[in-house]
Amino acid sequence: MEDAILGFPEQLVYSPIIQNSKPTSFRNYVLCGMGGSHLAAGFFKLYDSSFPLSVHYDYNLPALSDAVSKDSLFIASSYSGNTVETFSFAQEAYNKKLNLLIIASGGKLIEFARENNVPFITLPTRTIQPRNAVGFSLVALAHALSHKTLASQLQVLSKRLHPALYKKAGEELANKLLGKVPVIYTSNKNHSIAYSWKIKFNETAKIPAFFNMFPELNHNELSGFDIRSETKNLSNRFHFIFLKDENDGEHIEKRMDATKTLYEKGRLPVEVILLEGESVLERAFNSLFLADWTALSLAQSYGIDPNTTPLVEKFKTLIV
Repeated sequence: MEDAILGFPEQLVYSPIIQNSKPTSFRNYVLCGMGGSHLAAGFFKLYDSSFPLSVHYDYNLPALSDAVSKDSLFIASSYSGNTVETFSFAQEAYNKKLNLLIIASGGKLIEFARENNVPFITLPTRTIQPRNAVGFSLVALAHALSHKTLASQLQVLSKRLHPALYKKAGEELANKLLGKVPVIYTSNKNHSIAYSWKIKFNETAKIPAFFNMFPELNHNELSGFDIRSETKNLSNRFHFIFLKDENDGEHIEKRMDATKTLYEKGRLPVEVILLEGESVLERAFNSLFLADWTALSLAQSYGIDPNTTPLVEKFKTLIV
């Protein structure tokens, strides 16, 4: 896990190749991926929110009109290449003769692509988890979508990222979170960052963790922490992490500050973390380095293997 964190910048200089025929441009793009295999799409949308890319987190194809489907590229993304939901998505797209591209490191999806002459990108094979391979996946996705600007900027960004700088801060944050359930809050536009924090706590540290976004959380979740004597024991285990971005805007900043004030009056611990970096992706990745080191330190404190996800593997055997 430590090697995966430190080696992340190297992922951004990866040069993907689309094998079989290369797709042309389309009006719409639909990516199917589960867990860490769809994180790249979230960061792509963070970088270019106007790009017509949507994400599907389920079996089979999403409900789209025939006209939209025919003018769309369906991208099946699975780091292992064996994700059952993503495989069903690819099979249905192929059976309906829709435009399909596969991104995986191997497994059934790459075999399927080779056997059926489907365009595919083979991700580098590393002994890392999908949540740690988002660099490879994002570079491959930029290439698949012919987004040359992003691909070029990722190359430049690889030289600006220094994961080791966030190790000490991650260990310090982990000490504060021992025995606590992290809840990550951020602005709606940065929800992919908060979601990635949650995944790292879940899979690396093997602890419950949750996330939500401003302004929506102020209309519902806020009421769940209206601390009363009858309910205070329910809230004692939570520790809030606010991911603050200088580009969030005045309205979101006011909401964050007001929420922090109310929570602290209720004796709920709040940690405010400012996203650091000159670009949106630099801020995102630097934040994730902090999340990685924090989750790794928690795993070490709890005596837990940070790499494997045994409960997920056990679950898979129950649904075969």
